[in-house]
Amino acid sequence: MADRFRLTLGQLNPTVGDLAGNADLARDAWEQGRDAGADLVALPEMFITGYNAQDLVRKPAFYTEAIKTVKALAADCADGPALAIGGPWVEGTELFNAYFICKGGQIASTVLKHHLPNETVFDEVRIFDSGPIGGPYSVGNTRIGSPICEDAWHEDVAETLAETGAEFLLVPNGSPYYRDKFDTRLNKMVARVIETGLPLIYLNMVGGQDDQVFDGGSFVLNPGGKLAVKLPVFDAVVAHVDLERGPDGWRALEGPFTAHPDMMEQDYRVMVTALRDYMRKTGFKKVLLGLSGGIDSAIVAAIAADALGPDNVRCVMLPSEYTSQHSLEDAKAVAKALGCRYDFVPIAEARAAITTTLAPLFEGTEPDLTEENIQSRLRGLLLMALSNKFGEMLLTTGNKSEVAVGYATIYGDMAGGYNPIKDLYKTRVFEICRWRNANHRDWMMGPEGEVIPERVISKPPSAELREDQKDSDSLPDYPVLDGILKILVDDDGSIEDCVAAGYDRADAKKVEHLLYISEYKRFQSAPGARLSKRAFWLDRRYPIVNRWRDPSG
Repeated sequence: MADRFRLTLGQLNPTVGDLAGNADLARDAWEQGRDAGADLVALPEMFITGYNAQDLVRKPAFYTEAIKTVKALAADCADGPALAIGGPWVEGTELFNAYFICKGGQIASTVLKHHLPNETVFDEVRIFDSGPIGGPYSVGNTRIGSPICEDAWHEDVAETLAETGAEFLLVPNGSPYYRDKFDTRLNKMVARVIETGLPLIYLNMVGGQDDQVFDGGSFVLNPGGKLAVKLPVFDAVVAHVDLERGPDGWRALEGPFTAHPDMMEQDYRVMVTALRDYMRKTGFKKVLLGLSGGIDSAIVAAIAADALGPDNVRCVMLPSEYTSQHSLEDAKAVAKALGCRYDFVPIAEARAAITTTLAPLFEGTEPDLTEENIQSRLRGLLLMALSNKFGEMLLTTGNKSEVAVGYATIYGDMAGGYNPIKDLYKTRVFEICRWRNANHRDWMMGPEGEVIPERVISKPPSAELREDQKDSDSLPDYPVLDGILKILVDDDGSIEDCVAAGYDRADAKKVEHLLYISEYKRFQSAPGARLSKRAFWLDRRYPIVNRWRDPSG
């Protein structure tokens, strides 16, 4: 009879800093593996601390307690399968990103991460020390190699493990989402399988952490690169993978195989998951937002309803004399369609009081952007008052196009604790609204059907801070604006690249100027769900004071 090895994978959702809670999740997965006859139960990278813990993991009291928690977990899981779990480890003055193999009540083996990512959202070079490339560890009569996340993106660690006797590779990951990330991971892991000739198990975590969402999608590859197992994206699951050893070594048997949704659905799921976990992990239960009758606040309301349930979402219309009748009607229609609470708070009297207060100081000046921004800041004041009074977190609703060029009022409509659409360009907002109207999934807590009326989607965007205002009065049309921004921001391109792509040089120079002078606003803006490799936060870190402009412009 052929040898069998059962591996239980915990594609789970840890919380940064919740050592006891993360240990409970690991213990529950271990118990499921024990009951299923597993030889090894595996959790992802840095699972005991949660990921990405950033500088928290450098705090001696924290990493000491994390190591203590792993040792206690090992003792609890003494009688049954081995347990593999990620966490910090200290040797002398060095701090490592480690993977612990717990057997017989203690940490039996420790793998140290060698390649430390130092790009996009990762700063591991400044947080951890690089460990040496080690060999495999044993579970029963089987030798397993575990390149930790980034280690599997390079050939040297996997090749060394294969050369020193590893029989298959188990790769624990904390790999966050961006569009098409699964294909990138799969291609890298297929390369490792082809180079080593070994089966490979890729284990990723799920869940939201600040701006990042870990999307799971764990999978198993056999030699040659054929997928044997493919777990769902975004869902927390405990899955059992069976391997069989024959004359040619270990091979994974076919197991669960889940088709992944398209990028539009994944983007929407990321925004819902990011908000849901941000709320749960920070302790908030309810949200509120200013519902203007426009498309951005409408999609944020839909995301909030899907993340938290309509009963936990308050929509507030704060009209001025510039608010159109159709905006009043559309805002109420959105709240009704979603089933959210709708409050109506006119700002005319408060605005008149502010105007009167400032009149002596403003005497002799003409109305300008100042008066427009007073409206926005007054709305921010009232929304924050409601937030304070009722303990509801305020959501801000600026899309990536607006965030990029500063088309938002700091301390006004930028006020809030989280922005679900911060990495969603305006043109993508239109698309995703139509997608949500046409689709409903079991992970959505909001209602089915058209929740964003067509008029909200199709009418010309306007901030409605002055008579007959349109966004296009101040900015290039959104298809042009977004096209230029994708070159300048997402691709780190130049003015010449914009011109080569067919955009007007003057438009490109204007957008570049707005992009740079808005840095101070983004520095103070709320975090939001990361959908791309160039989201505004950890992915793009520019100085606030910056007089450089592209000389090719």
